[in-house]
Amino acid sequence: MPPKRTSTSEAPAITQAAIKKLVADSVFATLEVQAANMANTNNTTRPREAPIARQCSYKEFMSCQPINFKGTEGAVGLIRWFERTESVFSHSNCTEDCKVKFAIGTLTEEALPWWNYFSPPIGIEEAYKITWVEFKKLLIKKYCPRTEELATLCPTMVPDYEKMIEVFIGGLPTELKEMLQPLNLKL
Repeated sequence: MPPKRTSTSEAPAITQAAIKKLVADSVFATLEVQAANMANTNNTTRPREAPIARQCSYKEFMSCQPINFKGTEGAVGLIRWFERTESVFSHSNCTEDCKVKFAIGTLTEEALPWWNYFSPPIGIEEAYKITWVEFKKLLIKKYCPRTEELATLCPTMVPDYEKMIEVFIGGLPTELKEMLQPLNLKL
């Protein structure tokens, strides 16, 4: 069993006033140190400036591995390309004025000739000045026909042509149905 400690003197009690004085002194000392640091950096008269965002290069953009867009992927493929490209824009700190120019570098197969056809009438430099939102609208208009978009996102909204043919044939008089049977149409 360890020996018990006995004290010959009691610890002095700290009063509320003493605690307040210690806190005030500590805060005052911290403020003095901060003021001295600011004076040393000559930063006392002007507000802190935000760092200037550097413009990303095409090499940096491509190093983030954007996916290519062929023009044959349909509505879902285009949406995925938009999402991935926008993610790459974010990771590479791509500025607004470079987004279209860099994204065009990922167009291949059918999409690249479409761009090459679109840009000459307005001039390549003017074409690069369109916003990312405008560029997305152009791609949606070209590669997401309304029926395909609906068929992909809401399959029941677009009529199934085979079902339409079945309904049509089913509504024909019996003599006509018999004439169509040799054609192997579903009845």
